[in-house]
Amino acid sequence: MALIDSVVGFVVSLLVGGFGIYVGARVIVGEGDYERAVVTALVGAIVWAVVGFFLGWIPLLGPLLTLAAYVAVVNWRYPGGWISAAGIALVAWIASLVVLAVLSVLNVTSMSAFGVPGV
Repeated sequence: MALIDSVVGFVVSLLVGGFGIYVGARVIVGEGDYERAVVTALVGAIVWAVVGFFLGWIPLLGPLLTLAAYVAVVNWRYPGGWISAAGIALVAWIASLVVLAVLSVLNVTSMSAFGVPGV
C-alpha cells in the first residue's frame, strides 16, 4: 500500500507542478500546452536534484546555481529568454502554492509539488 501511496503522491505532485508551469507559460509567453509543462516539470525536477546534489552544499552559491539550472530548463523549453523563464518559474511557484493550499484545505494532499522548486 505504501508503494501505491508514493506513486499517487508523485503523480499528483507532478501534475500540480506541471499545472504551475502551464499557468506561468500561459501568462508570461502565451504558450498553452499542459503536456509540455508536465515534461518541463519532470526535467526541471531532475536537473534541480542533480545540480543540488553536486553543488547545493556550497553556501549561498549552491542554491543560486541550483535555481539557475532550473530556470535554464524552463528557458530551454519555452521562448522568450532568461527573463521570461524566470517569470514563468515565479508564476509557476505562486500557482502551485495556490493549488496545493486548496488541496490541503480539502485534505486531498500535503503541500508539495514535483517540478516546482520550493513548493
